[in-house]
Amino acid sequence: MSGPFLVDSHCHLDFSGLSNDLEGVIGRANHAGVGAMLTISTRLDRFESVCRIAENHDNIWCSVGVHPHEADREVETATPKQLLKLARHPRVVGIGETGLDFHYMHSDRRIQEVCFRNHLAAARESSLPAIVHMREAENDTIRILTDEATKGPLRGVIHCFSSDLQFAEKALEIGFYISFSGIVTFKRAEALRQVVARIPLERLLIETDAPYLAPMPKRGKRNEPAFIAHTAAKVGEILGLSREKLACTTTANFFRLFPKAKMSGEKVGLQAQNSSESLN
Repeated sequence: MSGPFLVDSHCHLDFSGLSNDLEGVIGRANHAGVGAMLTISTRLDRFESVCRIAENHDNIWCSVGVHPHEADREVETATPKQLLKLARHPRVVGIGETGLDFHYMHSDRRIQEVCFRNHLAAARESSLPAIVHMREAENDTIRILTDEATKGPLRGVIHCFSSDLQFAEKALEIGFYISFSGIVTFKRAEALRQVVARIPLERLLIETDAPYLAPMPKRGKRNEPAFIAHTAAKVGEILGLSREKLACTTTANFFRLFPKAKMSGEKVGLQAQNSSESLN
């Protein structure tokens, strides 16, 4: 890998289709210029397998959390105390994913909110960023984030952003970053591309959400971290940024939001230099 590298800030390397070809997935990602990944926890009863992936790879980190789809069955175990205990692991750099999903309604709304608030409490106490999932729940998400932010410093990211500018602006006001997935490459996503153009560069992240949401021209295939190169190209096109500057900017943003993630090897210094230059 040469030059500035990309970070896949949200993927699920423990999921079927990726976990059974993990070294191949990582190799293809490195070949595509992806130098680091954050693999995301969605269930506490699978946290050990998520964590093991991060333990075995220097430039992969993980989170701890319960997806809103799983809130009904895991809310009693996903207490702030338990989340904080698991978050002490050196490879855990974020809390989540958590949040609200009122599209599929796999879990009761009230239980989703309890679980969401538990995660935000753990994020505050641990000083780790919250990784927030939101679908068709804009008003409630902002209400909860605003309320929880009054209780102490709270930071994080709205992952796989697919909402409107109004929601983005409110999340930014609270102090959150905005992360875009392969959805920005879809033909019918012009409204989302207009939102991308309005996000401050210093709050911008990119992700795959692999194995879901493969970008064009890979749409319809199983997504994987290597494909973030296509999302990066589209976001760079929207913002008028070169591949190098987009990589430097989003990678610098990742390590600013997730400071517990520490790179290894010679590329740390090179990337830091490139990132500094990209923001000047």
